[in-house]
Amino acid sequence: MKVADTLAMANTQYYLDKEAQYGAHNYHPLPVVLTKGSGVHVWDIENNRYYDFLSGYSAINHGHCHPKIMEIFLEQAQRLTLTSRAFHNDALGEYAEYITRFFGYDKVLPMNTGAEAVETALKLARRWGYEVKGVAPGEALIVTCSNNFHGRTISIISFSTDEPSKRNFGPYTPGLLTIPFNDLEALKAVLQNKNVVGFLVEPIQGEAGIVVPDEGYISNAAQLCKDANVLFIADEIQTGLARTGKMLACEHEGVHPDMLILGKALSGGTMPVSAVLTSKEVMDTIKPGDHGSTYGGNPLACRVAIAALQALIDENMAENAAIQGEYFRAGLKAINSPYVSIVRGKGLFNAIVIAHEEEDAAWQLCMIMKENGLLAKPTHGDRIRFAPPLTISRTQIEDAVYIIEKSLNKL
Repeated sequence: MKVADTLAMANTQYYLDKEAQYGAHNYHPLPVVLTKGSGVHVWDIENNRYYDFLSGYSAINHGHCHPKIMEIFLEQAQRLTLTSRAFHNDALGEYAEYITRFFGYDKVLPMNTGAEAVETALKLARRWGYEVKGVAPGEALIVTCSNNFHGRTISIISFSTDEPSKRNFGPYTPGLLTIPFNDLEALKAVLQNKNVVGFLVEPIQGEAGIVVPDEGYISNAAQLCKDANVLFIADEIQTGLARTGKMLACEHEGVHPDMLILGKALSGGTMPVSAVLTSKEVMDTIKPGDHGSTYGGNPLACRVAIAALQALIDENMAENAAIQGEYFRAGLKAINSPYVSIVRGKGLFNAIVIAHEEEDAAWQLCMIMKENGLLAKPTHGDRIRFAPPLTISRTQIEDAVYIIEKSLNKL
């Protein structure tokens, strides 16, 4: 049966029932079934149009089906998609040169998902700790922050402080220490341990509800790590690639991380592409056979990533994110709703905190916004993220603020 025929005979509930019957219940999506996207908008199977204010958790910074990215994607997909790393391909070297020069690093290790990139960074930090810093075998420690979100693998959830993320998945990976986020004194104290090899941090915590640290936290944390001979590892999977009004969130404080983790929008929302960038000193501790991925560095991913990075520059997406983000936050604050206790964010990476006697008020608000033509999703119960594509215009921001205000009035 053709896709068009299936769409014609099915309604939303048909697809919801299919997923519920045959799929794992590891997500709790809004009850909307999307079938098409273009720019800042998506359409469901009943042809209702919505503003996408989640952007695939910041994977769709360029907007849905960006024409220049799709052109490269389709062209390369018809030539060569995968060779594995058993052979060379004609795209990887060009991509490696492009992305390392783009961000100012010596070397890149290409992977697929964000979680894979985080795991790669952890392995690199440990290997560097043993072979360069001189930590005794088996004693290396990685420091992370409370309320972090770096992925869902066993090692990553081992340093999560979100109980549902780790319940009944133990035993957990050792060698991981957690300190409070945005606490320089706690970081200073833990760095006294000479076995610490890396500090892994989100410049702005995304899953926690767009938690922006105090000004100076990132730059001072990076300096503390430098003084202690510890790698400062920035997870910019969500905050990077123009989302916060700079190409990287660390740039707001003039920080060049020792190790940079990218993913999500690196492919313009077309496929899983991630990367770890670092110095030659760190990267060259990995030798053939030590780490890898069948799909990592595949030619399709390499061509698409170059196109996605170039589009960010050509279309001034960081500048637009800064301008429209400031305008959006001002609009949210002007609503002055008793149900909004906090408005926070940077660039087009924003959130509101809902104050309401009903525990599921944030979910209710997202359902009302859906009915009014805007899609967003709660996190941690009372927080709603607003992260539209970076191509959004001032007029569209005004329309979105109107929808949010209209929805709050119905809460």
